[in-house]
Amino acid sequence: MSVYSMTGYAGVQQSAPQSPAGPESRSTPVQRLGLEIRSVNSRFLDLSLRLPDELRQHEPALRELITRHIKRGKVEVRAAIDAGSASAVTEPSPRLLQRLNAVQDNVRAWLPDATPLSVADVIRLSSTESTQASDPGQDLLPLAERAVTALLEAREREGARLASMLMDRLGQLKQLGLRAVPLVPQLVAAQQARFLERWREAMALTDGTTLPEGAQDRALTEATAFAIRIDVAEELTRLNSHLDEIERLVGKGGEIGKRLDFLIQELHREANTLGSKSATLEMTRISVDMKVLIEQMREQVQNIE
Repeated sequence: MSVYSMTGYAGVQQSAPQSPAGPESRSTPVQRLGLEIRSVNSRFLDLSLRLPDELRQHEPALRELITRHIKRGKVEVRAAIDAGSASAVTEPSPRLLQRLNAVQDNVRAWLPDATPLSVADVIRLSSTESTQASDPGQDLLPLAERAVTALLEAREREGARLASMLMDRLGQLKQLGLRAVPLVPQLVAAQQARFLERWREAMALTDGTTLPEGAQDRALTEATAFAIRIDVAEELTRLNSHLDEIERLVGKGGEIGKRLDFLIQELHREANTLGSKSATLEMTRISVDMKVLIEQMREQVQNIE
């Protein structure tokens, strides 16, 4: 299963001739139905529909279609109807003109002062009657299916890029962990030698070769306590465990964004602990480098569905 980003865009449109209103209309102007879907990251599904009045009745079906395919993200859907260019004027037929003339005569018989129909009125009435005969919403759901498919494809392409970036950062974090493993034993051995040297200086030994047994035990005890304070074996084990789980989730795909977000928080915690226990400059650098990589991962995980 693929990894999907919550960021994507799709725009589709469909052109179709309007159905003629009947024998009174002799032209079939072309109308275009356009649909745009934009999505960005969000904790939950936040769906916003902006439809013209002619398509309001299809909003529940459109909403159900989108929620069936998209689970997370701030999704905005815009639909628009273009009835054609200004030059696409509906030409009224003689029959329609006769009917309008008869209606006008009947009206003026009762209202002699009524204003006669103008050419613009006739064209507008003929265009309105032709448009009312067609239902632009009948193509909305098939067009929405195409738009959602295109959006999912765009989100899948972006998700593949995010997955590749995450895998690269995972590899770098594992390398940093391997660098940190041998530092602790080396540091403990060096600190133990340093404690012993301090005890020698403190007791002002003359021969410089033999150390009283009690003093030596005290130095070893101090070195042991120091080793416990700086031991990061558990932190490195948990960090590697989280890295393995992230790698498994990315390979599995699907709706993994929330689980990845939780694991990134855990990685931050382990990296912070490494830094707080650091007793060498090298360990501090490793901790800082880990935090930089984890922050890069966190920013991208926010976009994964």
